[in-house]
This record gives sequence, structure tokens and C-alpha cells, in this order.
Amino acid sequence: MTPRKTLANAIRALSMDAVQKAKSGHPGAPMGMADIAEVLWRDYLQHNPSNPKWAGRDRFVLSNGHGSMLLYSLLHLTGYNLPMSELQNFRQLHSKTPGHPEYGYTDGVETTTGPLGQGIANAVGMAIAERTLAAQFNRAGHDIVDHHTYVFMGDGCMMEGISHEVCSLAGTMKLGKLTAFYDDNGISIDGHVEGWFSDDTAKRFEAYGWHVVRGVDGHDSEAIKAAIEQAKAVTDRPSLLMCKTVIGFGSPNKAGSHDAHGAPLGDAEVAATRKQLDWNEAPFVIPQEIYDAWDAKSAGAAREAAWNEKFAAYEKAYPELATEFKRRIEGRLPADWRQQSQAYIEKLQANPASIASRKASQNALEAFGPLLPEFLGGSADLAPSNLTIWSKSVSLGDNQAGNYIHYGVREFGMTAIANGIAVHGGFIPYTATFLMFVEYARNAVRMAALMKIRSIYVYTHDSIGLGEDGPTHQPVEQLASLRLTPNMRTWRPCDQVESAVAWQQAIEHAHGPSTLVLSRQNLAQQQRTPQQLADIARGGYILKDTDGTPELIIIATGSEVALAVTAWEKLSGEGRKVRVVSLPSPEVFDLQDAAYREAVLPKAVSARLAVEAGIADYWYKYVGLNGAIIGMTGFGESAPAEELFKLFGFTAENVLDKARTLLA
Repeated sequence: MTPRKTLANAIRALSMDAVQKAKSGHPGAPMGMADIAEVLWRDYLQHNPSNPKWAGRDRFVLSNGHGSMLLYSLLHLTGYNLPMSELQNFRQLHSKTPGHPEYGYTDGVETTTGPLGQGIANAVGMAIAERTLAAQFNRAGHDIVDHHTYVFMGDGCMMEGISHEVCSLAGTMKLGKLTAFYDDNGISIDGHVEGWFSDDTAKRFEAYGWHVVRGVDGHDSEAIKAAIEQAKAVTDRPSLLMCKTVIGFGSPNKAGSHDAHGAPLGDAEVAATRKQLDWNEAPFVIPQEIYDAWDAKSAGAAREAAWNEKFAAYEKAYPELATEFKRRIEGRLPADWRQQSQAYIEKLQANPASIASRKASQNALEAFGPLLPEFLGGSADLAPSNLTIWSKSVSLGDNQAGNYIHYGVREFGMTAIANGIAVHGGFIPYTATFLMFVEYARNAVRMAALMKIRSIYVYTHDSIGLGEDGPTHQPVEQLASLRLTPNMRTWRPCDQVESAVAWQQAIEHAHGPSTLVLSRQNLAQQQRTPQQLADIARGGYILKDTDGTPELIIIATGSEVALAVTAWEKLSGEGRKVRVVSLPSPEVFDLQDAAYREAVLPKAVSARLAVEAGIADYWYKYVGLNGAIIGMTGFGESAPAEELFKLFGFTAENVLDKARTLLA
């Protein structure tokens, strides 16, 4: 039998060789955590390399994602579709082994982990998803959802503020199937961490309500096994295993030093490490007996076959639940979704109401929620303002089979947790806060866009219309920032109808996140023809027009559409040929075919006016240098909304004045 230390040394060898060949990377963490990984992956992790998306698998997250060669080595050794050529191509263009694990690139990578702390946040989301899915689908004698979430994390994850947010919530929610392994090696990029990180981490996590196993020797397989067994025995709290390790373990001159953290060891040190570890193989060569000991394909297939038998029995006993489970895991919408949602939108158009788009959003949740049991919503302590709770919302704090999470004031943590829920599968997560506080959540929003996952962000209080709370709460540049984010779709609707369409489109957009930007103040409903109603989903459409080629096009979004329509009524009454274009989602509009975009915004019409209570500069791409923009060029002020709109020029009179100047 191959010794455990030798099996772990295979990870060390592959990691240092790949980093050395790439001339960049982080060998220290993979070498330091190799023994922990060997025990977890060979003795405990339930997975099937031949089917990386098996619904019954455990989830593994490498939160300290810079140590990516640890994960790639594990995937390669256990039999995933990651051949040695990919490890030899580490960090190179188009390889399946990028510098940090990337969701969608490599089989077995459950989430993108680069920015520290977001991996543990994603893992919390996965653990929430597992427990909620189990509560919704499991029945007596039929535990078809029963898996664990394991996460590796380092000092950097511990120091990042997001870890405080999400680990606090995980403790409060008592996520007993979440186990975190803390790589307590005392080293970060700058050196020994005691000069800037002296927390009593064990006490911190105990204060959160976690089960903490202290003093685990991260290089002793039996100690690691004992710690995991302790964690598995505690089912009413998440567990933190405090694993003492040596960064760069095996390197005779760099182990235990920041020199092993984020740079190749060097040819001489790699050779010395081979000697120290008694590893006599050439670079990227693994003996067959080591492959045989690591190979998880047959065991994984057996685990999945056993799960399939359980699911077959479940399907026989609960055929409707089984069908629904498969639909949700596959991410398919209900068969009648499009028909039902479209009927609701048409009903809204036929029954006008002047309400805030945040209220229209809540109404849409009332209509769409019963159709989508996969909804799992939440707000960062602003549910009464964001209006994200609907009549059938049930807090997970009251019922584990519920559909609503009270995230507390944790915008960043909330968003990253929702990303974990999304990549786990079985749910469509939506989260909410004020638009201004996307600034706290921004990096997790970016990660959702990077991963192209379906997560819906509800951002209310969308402009200086927030009023008296002042410029600290009034968003200005946030809309442009969201719109410029690749793979993001941002909607700023002008009334209840556009709000419902925005929800419909966000739900249907399975390959990226969507942002719904909603007003505090009431918005008048616009009249539309059936064709205009259909064209809302195209991101932009002609709302008001006159015969012939327009002399002027006014482009607006959200609350400013009504100002544009008022100006149009006046100017068209004077015989001027003016068009109003509502552009609730510029990104979606830009995806339309050239003929449609030209029909809405003909290039020949250079007289264009954009009106939006956001940063003005964004709109030059639509109005050109010859057009005009009524927008924000600085921050807001503290005053009632109507006074602010007047101060910054968001009035029908100013729109009319600018329009006449362009027409002249």
C-alpha cells in the first residue's frame, strides 16, 4: 500500500513543477495543504470524476484560490477530464488550468475563487442551498439531498471583511454540513502575519456559533481524520478545523517562509525539494501505483449508482416531486412559465396604475413567485424598503423549507452567498439593497458576471429621487458601472409594465446576472400598442413617435421617461417630428440585430437628447458629440426629491428647453 505521505507528495510535485514551468504561481499553499487534501478527497469526499455535475456530490471550494494547483492536482489524480498536458500548460492561454479556478472552464471546479473570502462566502451559499433543497424535497426514508460542503481557506480569507459577514450568518443559520479547513500557516505575501493579524480566530468562530476543532496537525493524516470525524459528528453547527501547516512543506530552504507563497521555488530548490520528499520522478511523471491509489472513478460511479437507486425509489413513491426536482436541478423553467408571465404583463398594460417601480417589482413577485418555487430571495436588512417580501415568503429562520433569507446588513456577503446558491443549482436567487450599496457588493456582482450565472439583483432607490438621505445614499455613477460590466444585464423600468418585463427577462436569462434598478417614487404608466409591449423585452423601443423621419430623438429611462413624454406632447402639438425612445436595458438593446437598432435609433438623426438621473457621460454612446444629455455631473444633495430634480434639471421644462435648442 502506498504511504499517505507519498500520495500527498504527488500533489506537491505536480504543484511545484507546474508553477516552475509557468514561471508564475503559488506553490506554497498546495504544498502545505497536500496532506489535508489527501485525507479529505480520498476518505470523505463524495464525488464522481466521470460525472462532475452529479446532483448528489459533495461540494468542494478552494477559497484560497491562488493555490489553484492544489485543486488541479486533485482533479487530475482522481480521474477528472484534466490530462497532464493541461497541468503542463498551467496559467497559459486557453488552458483548463488558469491562474485561479474558473467556473465553467474545468470539470470539477464548483465556483470561481480569486478574490479572497468569496470562496467561503460561496460555500455558505452552497450549504444553504443544500439544506433548503433537502427540506423542500426529502421525505421520510428518502433523503435524496444529503451532501456536505467543504472549503479550504487561508489567512487572507480570514482577514477579508467578507469572511466576517458570511461566517457570522452561517453560525446563526447553524449550517451543520459546512466544514471549513483553515490553513493556519502564519504567512501571507508580506511575511509573517503576526504583525498585522493577531486575532484569536478560534474564539472568533466560537462567538459566531461555530464548532471549532483546535490544534489540528495539518501534516498528520490521523489527526486530520480525527478532526473531520469530530466535525461530522456535530450536525447543528458549521465546523472550523484549525489546521497548523507549514507553507511550502518539503522545500528545505523556503518552507515556512513567504518566499514559498507566490513565486516559483526555482530550479535548484525544486531539485532540493524532490530530494527532501524522496520523490525521484521526473517533472510531471506520476507512477502508476500512485494513480491507482488516487483514482476515484470506480468508487465515484458506485456512489452515484447507489444514489440513483435511492432516487428511483423516491421517484416511484413521489413521482411529481421527482419530476420537479429534476427540472430545478437542470435549471429549466416551468413549461407554462412564458404563457403565464406574458399574460400577467398584458393584464398590467390593460389596467394602468401609477406606482413606484419597487412596488411594481413586489407585485411581479406576487405574480411570478407561485410559478417559481425555485425562487430564493433576500434583502440586506431593507425588505420593507426594497419590497422583496411577498405574501408567500417564508423565512429560512422560521422554516428550513422556506424561500426567503434575512441577510442582515451584509451587502457583500449576501451577494457572494447568492452566487454560491446559484452555482449549487436548484434555485434562482435574488437579493436586494439600495442601488447606492452596490458599492459594498460590487466585487461579488462582478464575480457573478464573470461566471455567467443567473443571479438577480434588486436595487431600489435608484437616483437623487431618494431625497433627504443625501448624497451618501443617492446613486449617481452606479448605473453606468453596472451597464459597463460584461455579461450583466441592467434594467431601469419606467412603469409597472416595464418592471414586470424586467423580472421576466431576468428570470429567463440563464447565462448571466441581471440587475433591476427601481424607483422609490411613483411612476406614471405609459400607453402602448401590442407591438410596443412586445418590444420592451428588446431593451429599447419607440414609445412615442410622429409620422416621417424624426427631427429629434429623446432617449430616457426610469422616472425620466415621463419627462420625455411630456416634452413630446408639447413639441408634437407644435408640429415638430419628435420620437421618444424608452431604453430600460441598453445592454439588451445593443444585442438586437442591426436592422432593429437602426429602426429605433436611425443614424441619420443626429439631434438626440438623453435624459437620465445618473452620470451623464454614459450616454454619449447614444447621442454622439452633437447630442445633448440631461444627467448628473457630480453628486447629489440632501433635500426633498422634487427640489433636487428641479435643481439638477430633471424637469419637463428643462427637457423641453434642451429639445428646442437641438431642434433649432
